Amino acid sequence: MKITMAHGSGGIATEELIRDVFVKYFKNDILGAMEDAAVLPPEGGRIALTTDSFVVDPVFFPGGDIGMLSVCGTVNDLLMSGAAPKYLTCAFILEEGLKIGNLNRIAASMAAAADRAGVCIVAGDTKVIGGAGGVLINTTGVGFLPEGRAVSPKRCAQGDALLVSGNLGDHHAAILSARMGIENDIKSDAAPLNAPVEALYKAGVDVKAMRDITRGGLATILNEFAAASSLGMEIFEENIPVSPAVQALSGILGLDPLYMGNEGKLLAVVGGRDADRALAALRSTELGKNAAVIGRVTEKSGAVLTTKLGGRRVLAVLYGEGLPRIC
Repeated sequence: MKITMAHGSGGIATEELIRDVFVKYFKNDILGAMEDAAVLPPEGGRIALTTDSFVVDPVFFPGGDIGMLSVCGTVNDLLMSGAAPKYLTCAFILEEGLKIGNLNRIAASMAAAADRAGVCIVAGDTKVIGGAGGVLINTTGVGFLPEGRAVSPKRCAQGDALLVSGNLGDHHAAILSARMGIENDIKSDAAPLNAPVEALYKAGVDVKAMRDITRGGLATILNEFAAASSLGMEIFEENIPVSPAVQALSGILGLDPLYMGNEGKLLAVVGGRDADRALAALRSTELGKNAAVIGRVTEKSGAVLTTKLGGRRVLAVLYGEGLPRIC
Protein backbone atom coordinates (compact mmCIF):
# COMPACT_ATOMS: atom_id res chain seq x y z
CA MET A 1 0.00 0.00 0.00
CA LYS A 2 1.22 3.50 -0.84
CA ILE A 3 0.53 7.08 0.16
CA THR A 4 -2.08 8.79 -2.03
CA MET A 5 -3.34 12.36 -2.13
CA ALA A 6 -6.35 11.15 -0.13
CA HIS A 7 -4.04 10.66 2.88
CA GLY A 8 -3.59 14.44 2.96
CA SER A 9 -7.28 15.32 2.60
CA GLY A 10 -8.06 15.49 6.32
CA GLY A 11 -10.71 12.80 5.91
CA ILE A 12 -10.96 9.10 6.70
CA ALA A 13 -7.68 8.20 4.96
CA THR A 14 -5.84 10.82 7.02
CA GLU A 15 -7.39 9.58 10.25
CA GLU A 16 -6.41 6.00 9.41
CA LEU A 17 -2.83 7.05 8.63
CA ILE A 18 -2.50 8.93 11.92
CA ARG A 19 -4.03 6.08 13.92
CA ASP A 20 -2.28 3.17 12.19
CA VAL A 21 1.21 4.71 11.92
CA PHE A 22 1.90 7.75 14.06
CA VAL A 23 -0.23 7.09 17.14
CA LYS A 24 0.84 3.45 17.01
CA TYR A 25 4.52 4.33 17.44
CA PHE A 26 4.46 7.68 19.24
CA LYS A 27 1.73 6.90 21.79
CA ASN A 28 1.88 8.84 25.06
CA ASP A 29 -0.63 10.65 27.26
CA ILE A 30 0.12 14.13 25.88
CA LEU A 31 -0.13 13.09 22.24
CA GLY A 32 -3.13 10.91 23.07
CA ALA A 33 -5.25 13.97 23.80
CA MET A 34 -5.26 14.57 20.02
CA GLU A 35 -5.78 18.32 20.37
CA ASP A 36 -4.55 21.07 18.04
CA ALA A 37 -1.80 21.92 20.54
CA ALA A 38 0.04 19.81 23.10
CA VAL A 39 -0.50 20.99 26.67
CA LEU A 40 2.74 20.37 28.55
CA PRO A 41 3.21 20.04 32.31
CA PRO A 42 5.12 22.91 34.00
CA GLU A 43 8.88 22.47 34.21
CA GLY A 44 11.54 24.37 36.09
CA GLY A 45 14.49 26.13 34.51
CA ARG A 46 15.06 28.11 31.34
CA ILE A 47 13.54 26.78 28.11
CA ALA A 48 15.67 25.76 25.13
CA LEU A 49 13.91 25.55 21.76
CA THR A 50 15.21 24.36 18.39
CA THR A 51 13.84 23.25 15.05
CA ASP A 52 15.34 21.36 12.13
CA SER A 53 14.34 19.82 8.79
CA PHE A 54 15.63 16.59 7.26
CA VAL A 55 15.87 15.79 3.57
CA VAL A 56 18.52 13.06 3.44
CA ASP A 57 18.85 10.86 0.34
CA PRO A 58 18.66 7.90 0.56
CA VAL A 59 16.17 7.85 3.44
CA PHE A 60 17.50 4.45 4.55
CA PHE A 61 21.27 4.16 4.92
CA PRO A 62 23.79 1.95 6.74
CA GLY A 63 23.33 2.61 10.45
CA GLY A 64 20.05 4.54 10.32
CA ASP A 65 17.32 6.33 8.40
CA ILE A 66 15.70 9.73 8.11
CA GLY A 67 13.42 9.07 11.09
CA MET A 68 16.24 8.22 13.49
CA LEU A 69 18.23 11.14 12.08
CA SER A 70 15.42 13.64 12.68
CA VAL A 71 15.22 12.75 16.36
CA CYS A 72 18.97 12.58 16.97
CA GLY A 73 19.68 15.82 15.16
CA THR A 74 17.13 17.80 17.13
CA VAL A 75 17.95 16.22 20.48
CA ASN A 76 21.64 16.89 19.94
CA ASP A 77 21.02 20.56 19.16
CA LEU A 78 19.30 20.89 22.55
CA LEU A 79 22.09 19.03 24.33
CA MET A 80 24.71 21.35 22.84
CA SER A 81 23.05 24.29 24.60
CA GLY A 82 23.41 22.49 27.94
CA ALA A 83 19.71 21.67 28.06
CA ALA A 84 18.04 18.39 29.00
CA PRO A 85 15.84 17.42 26.01
CA LYS A 86 12.22 16.69 26.92
CA TYR A 87 9.69 17.07 24.08
CA LEU A 88 9.60 16.87 20.29
CA THR A 89 7.08 17.74 17.62
CA CYS A 90 7.32 16.28 14.13
CA ALA A 91 5.83 17.25 10.79
CA PHE A 92 5.88 14.86 7.84
CA ILE A 93 5.73 15.94 4.21
CA LEU A 94 4.95 12.74 2.33
CA GLU A 95 5.29 12.40 -1.42
CA GLU A 96 2.55 10.51 -3.20
CA GLY A 97 3.68 6.94 -3.86
CA LEU A 98 5.61 6.48 -0.60
CA LYS A 99 5.19 2.92 0.60
CA ILE A 100 3.33 2.85 3.88
CA GLY A 101 5.58 -0.04 4.94
CA ASN A 102 8.55 2.32 4.64
CA LEU A 103 6.68 4.98 6.62
CA ASN A 104 6.11 2.40 9.36
CA ARG A 105 9.85 1.67 9.42
CA ILE A 106 10.64 5.36 9.72
CA ALA A 107 8.10 5.95 12.50
CA ALA A 108 9.32 2.90 14.43
CA SER A 109 12.90 4.15 14.12
CA MET A 110 11.89 7.59 15.40
CA ALA A 111 10.10 6.05 18.37
CA ALA A 112 13.15 3.97 19.27
CA ALA A 113 15.47 6.97 18.99
CA ALA A 114 13.14 9.12 21.09
CA ASP A 115 13.00 6.45 23.77
CA ARG A 116 16.80 6.21 23.79
CA ALA A 117 17.09 9.99 24.12
CA GLY A 118 14.44 10.20 26.85
CA VAL A 119 12.07 12.48 24.93
CA CYS A 120 8.37 12.31 24.05
CA ILE A 121 6.90 13.15 20.65
CA VAL A 122 3.89 15.21 21.71
CA ALA A 123 2.51 16.84 18.55
CA GLY A 124 2.77 16.55 14.79
CA ASP A 125 1.38 17.22 11.34
CA THR A 126 1.13 15.42 8.01
CA LYS A 127 0.95 16.82 4.50
CA VAL A 128 0.90 14.95 1.18
CA ILE A 129 2.35 16.38 -2.05
CA GLY A 130 3.01 15.04 -5.51
CA GLY A 131 6.39 13.44 -6.03
CA ALA A 132 8.33 10.23 -6.38
CA GLY A 133 7.59 8.53 -3.05
CA GLY A 134 9.97 10.46 -0.83
CA VAL A 135 9.57 11.88 2.65
CA LEU A 136 10.71 15.08 4.39
CA ILE A 137 10.58 15.56 8.17
CA ASN A 138 10.64 18.68 10.32
CA THR A 139 11.14 18.37 14.06
CA THR A 140 11.03 20.92 16.86
CA GLY A 141 12.56 20.18 20.24
CA VAL A 142 12.02 21.61 23.70
CA GLY A 143 14.44 21.19 26.59
CA PHE A 144 15.18 22.78 29.95
CA LEU A 145 18.48 24.20 31.20
CA PRO A 146 19.51 23.37 34.76
CA GLU A 147 20.59 26.32 36.85
CA GLY A 148 24.24 27.23 36.57
CA ARG A 149 24.84 25.99 33.04
CA ALA A 150 26.20 28.54 30.59
CA VAL A 151 27.32 27.14 27.25
CA SER A 152 28.54 29.57 24.61
CA PRO A 153 31.70 29.98 22.49
CA LYS A 154 31.91 33.49 23.94
CA ARG A 155 33.09 31.82 27.17
CA CYS A 156 36.19 30.39 25.49
CA ALA A 157 39.53 31.57 26.86
CA GLN A 158 43.15 31.19 25.88
CA GLY A 159 44.48 27.82 27.05
CA ASP A 160 41.13 25.99 26.94
CA ALA A 161 41.19 22.47 25.54
CA LEU A 162 39.34 21.24 22.44
CA LEU A 163 37.94 17.70 22.50
CA VAL A 164 35.98 15.62 20.01
CA SER A 165 33.90 12.67 21.18
CA GLY A 166 34.97 10.20 18.51
CA ASN A 167 35.94 9.36 14.93
CA LEU A 168 35.09 11.97 12.30
CA GLY A 169 33.32 11.50 8.96
CA ASP A 170 31.36 8.27 9.53
CA HIS A 171 27.91 9.63 8.65
CA HIS A 172 29.09 11.54 5.59
CA ALA A 173 30.98 8.50 4.34
CA ALA A 174 28.00 6.19 4.93
CA ILE A 175 25.59 8.44 3.01
CA LEU A 176 28.04 8.96 0.15
CA SER A 177 28.75 5.21 -0.08
CA ALA A 178 25.02 4.42 -0.19
CA ARG A 179 24.38 6.98 -2.93
CA MET A 180 27.31 5.83 -5.04
CA GLY A 181 26.73 2.11 -4.52
CA ILE A 182 30.13 1.65 -2.86
CA GLU A 183 30.27 -1.50 -0.74
CA ASN A 184 32.07 -1.16 2.59
CA ASP A 185 31.46 -1.60 6.32
CA ILE A 186 31.06 2.10 7.13
CA LYS A 187 27.93 2.95 9.12
CA SER A 188 26.40 6.24 10.13
CA ASP A 189 27.25 7.43 13.64
CA ALA A 190 23.74 8.92 14.11
CA ALA A 191 22.91 8.79 17.82
CA PRO A 192 21.56 11.00 20.61
CA LEU A 193 24.51 12.41 22.56
CA ASN A 194 22.85 12.34 26.00
CA ALA A 195 25.40 9.99 27.56
CA PRO A 196 28.60 11.87 26.62
CA VAL A 197 27.12 15.24 27.62
CA GLU A 198 25.78 13.91 30.93
CA ALA A 199 29.16 12.30 31.64
CA LEU A 200 30.92 15.65 31.25
CA TYR A 201 28.60 17.39 33.69
CA LYS A 202 28.59 14.49 36.13
CA ALA A 203 32.40 14.67 36.22
CA GLY A 204 32.19 18.32 37.24
CA VAL A 205 33.75 19.61 34.02
CA ASP A 206 33.21 23.29 33.25
CA VAL A 207 31.86 22.93 29.72
CA LYS A 208 32.35 26.30 28.06
CA ALA A 209 31.08 25.50 24.56
CA MET A 210 29.71 22.51 22.64
CA ARG A 211 28.56 21.85 19.10
CA ASP A 212 27.50 18.68 17.32
CA ILE A 213 29.71 18.25 14.27
CA THR A 214 27.23 18.08 11.40
CA ARG A 215 27.18 19.88 8.03
CA GLY A 216 30.39 21.76 7.30
CA GLY A 217 32.39 19.47 9.56
CA LEU A 218 34.82 20.24 12.35
CA ALA A 219 36.73 22.94 10.46
CA THR A 220 33.62 25.05 9.93
CA ILE A 221 32.63 24.82 13.61
CA LEU A 222 36.13 25.80 14.71
CA ASN A 223 35.81 28.93 12.58
CA GLU A 224 32.42 29.71 14.11
CA PHE A 225 33.88 29.37 17.61
CA ALA A 226 36.88 31.51 16.66
CA ALA A 227 34.64 34.26 15.29
CA ALA A 228 32.32 34.22 18.30
CA SER A 229 35.16 34.33 20.83
CA SER A 230 37.63 36.53 18.88
CA LEU A 231 40.27 33.90 19.66
CA GLY A 232 42.15 31.19 17.79
CA MET A 233 41.41 27.47 17.52
CA GLU A 234 44.47 25.30 16.94
CA ILE A 235 44.17 21.56 16.34
CA PHE A 236 46.82 18.91 15.77
CA GLU A 237 46.53 16.49 12.87
CA GLU A 238 48.09 13.60 14.76
CA ASN A 239 45.37 13.80 17.44
CA ILE A 240 42.32 13.80 15.14
CA PRO A 241 40.47 10.44 15.29
CA VAL A 242 39.36 9.02 11.94
CA SER A 243 38.66 5.34 11.29
CA PRO A 244 40.88 3.53 8.73
CA ALA A 245 37.84 2.84 6.52
CA VAL A 246 36.78 6.49 6.38
CA GLN A 247 40.39 7.60 5.91
CA ALA A 248 40.73 5.23 2.96
CA LEU A 249 37.46 6.31 1.34
CA SER A 250 38.36 9.96 1.85
CA GLY A 251 41.73 9.43 0.21
CA ILE A 252 40.20 7.73 -2.83
CA LEU A 253 37.49 10.37 -3.33
CA GLY A 254 39.58 13.39 -2.39
CA LEU A 255 37.56 14.23 0.73
CA ASP A 256 38.81 15.87 3.92
CA PRO A 257 37.43 14.40 7.19
CA LEU A 258 37.71 17.88 8.73
CA TYR A 259 34.88 19.01 6.42
CA MET A 260 32.80 15.83 6.51
CA GLY A 261 29.54 15.74 8.45
CA ASN A 262 28.67 13.61 11.45
CA GLU A 263 25.43 12.96 13.35
CA GLY A 264 26.75 11.51 16.60
CA LYS A 265 29.89 13.47 17.43
CA LEU A 266 30.48 16.65 19.39
CA LEU A 267 33.18 19.26 19.84
CA ALA A 268 33.61 20.47 23.42
CA VAL A 269 35.66 23.35 24.77
CA VAL A 270 36.68 22.95 28.41
CA GLY A 271 39.14 24.67 30.73
CA GLY A 272 42.71 23.49 30.20
CA ARG A 273 42.87 22.00 33.71
CA ASP A 274 39.72 19.97 32.96
CA ALA A 275 41.07 18.37 29.78
CA ASP A 276 42.09 15.01 31.27
CA ARG A 277 38.93 14.76 33.36
CA ALA A 278 36.76 15.61 30.36
CA LEU A 279 38.55 13.03 28.21
CA ALA A 280 38.07 10.31 30.82
CA ALA A 281 34.38 11.23 31.15
CA LEU A 282 33.78 10.99 27.42
CA ARG A 283 35.68 7.71 27.09
CA SER A 284 33.60 6.19 29.91
CA THR A 285 30.62 6.16 27.51
CA GLU A 286 30.08 3.90 24.50
CA LEU A 287 29.65 6.86 22.15
CA GLY A 288 32.78 8.55 23.48
CA LYS A 289 35.18 5.59 23.55
CA ASN A 290 37.30 7.11 20.74
CA ALA A 291 37.29 10.64 22.19
CA ALA A 292 40.44 12.71 21.92
CA VAL A 293 41.93 16.03 22.97
CA ILE A 294 42.65 17.55 19.57
CA GLY A 295 43.85 21.07 20.31
CA ARG A 296 43.60 24.29 22.27
CA VAL A 297 42.27 27.83 22.24
CA THR A 298 44.96 30.40 21.40
CA GLU A 299 45.33 34.16 21.48
CA LYS A 300 45.51 34.43 17.69
CA SER A 301 42.31 34.54 15.64
CA GLY A 302 41.02 31.96 13.16
CA ALA A 303 41.32 28.18 12.91
CA VAL A 304 44.63 26.46 12.20
CA LEU A 305 45.78 22.86 11.77
CA THR A 306 49.30 21.87 12.82
CA THR A 307 50.25 18.98 10.54
CA LYS A 308 52.15 15.83 11.44
CA LEU A 309 55.21 17.35 9.76
CA GLY A 310 54.98 20.51 11.85
CA GLY A 311 53.54 22.74 9.15
CA ARG A 312 50.56 25.01 9.71
CA ARG A 313 47.44 25.04 7.54
CA VAL A 314 44.74 27.67 7.79
CA LEU A 315 41.30 26.05 8.01
CA ALA A 316 38.67 28.02 6.15
CA VAL A 317 34.90 27.71 6.43
CA LEU A 318 33.42 25.20 3.99
CA TYR A 319 32.95 26.90 0.62
CA GLY A 320 30.13 25.81 -1.68
CA GLU A 321 28.07 22.69 -1.11
CA GLY A 322 29.44 19.76 0.88
CA LEU A 323 28.01 16.87 -1.12
CA PRO A 324 26.09 14.72 -0.48
CA ARG A 325 23.30 16.25 1.62
CA ILE A 326 23.70 14.35 4.88
CA CYS A 327 20.63 15.39 6.83
